[in-house]
Amino acid sequence: MTFVYDAQAPKRPVNLSLNEDVVRRAREFTGNLSEQVEKLLVEYIALEQRQRDERERRLDDAILAWNDFDARHGSFADQYIDEL
Repeated sequence: MTFVYDAQAPKRPVNLSLNEDVVRRAREFTGNLSEQVEKLLVEYIALEQRQRDERERRLDDAILAWNDFDARHGSFADQYIDEL
């Protein structure tokens, strides 16, 4: 996995309010809850970044298509410019 964060950054304690049953059950599966939560957050960040990049790419594609249309056919407003 490509790192989406500085893996060498220092760790610091944070306060989270979590459902105690969820925490209890998670501890049954992991000895290091902090590490597991950090891994899940990294996956979340990577997913959100991919989705943001994809939205930006689609917007860029739409802008290019609109500019291409305008270059070929002119602006819809062009028909009204002469009337002003």
